Amino acid sequence: MTESRVTEPRHPENTLAGTGATEAGDNPLLLANQICFALYSATHAMTKAYRPLLDDLGVTYPQYLVLLLLWERDGRSVKELGEHLSLDSGTLTPLLKRLEGQGLVSRSRDRADERSVLIHLTVQGKALHDKAECLPARITEASGCSTADLAGLRDQILRLRNDLTAALRKT
Repeated sequence: MTESRVTEPRHPENTLAGTGATEAGDNPLLLANQICFALYSATHAMTKAYRPLLDDLGVTYPQYLVLLLLWERDGRSVKELGEHLSLDSGTLTPLLKRLEGQGLVSRSRDRADERSVLIHLTVQGKALHDKAECLPARITEASGCSTADLAGLRDQILRLRNDLTAALRKT
């Protein structure tokens, strides 16, 4: 497998000792003080760290997310996959067609509801699970964080997402 590593920020001069704190720490309009940019750039770094690992599996990051859901429970509907991944059918359908073209999933109409399309793993898609089992450990190692620290960070980010989603529903 290709070795992955996390790189330093391109502009470390914008932060103090890698903490993210700026010299003008109370200026809310500095890029370095934006939580949105911290999340955006961390997401970019995370997907970049995953790229060589997923290249070895022959899938993209969005395809990997679909496979994760199907490895949890096979036979999900396109609608259910879209809800879990926050993707609309216009984005998800071409992704699923590519996975089907790779022989990793099959699509079929739900017999109980012809409007619904179910996605099932193929034998090849199920076999990819074993090859992917090392990915979380490789990402944990690349992050330099403990599993517990990453789990805590994940939980904080999910709380932030849920709180923002709830606030948006109120408006």
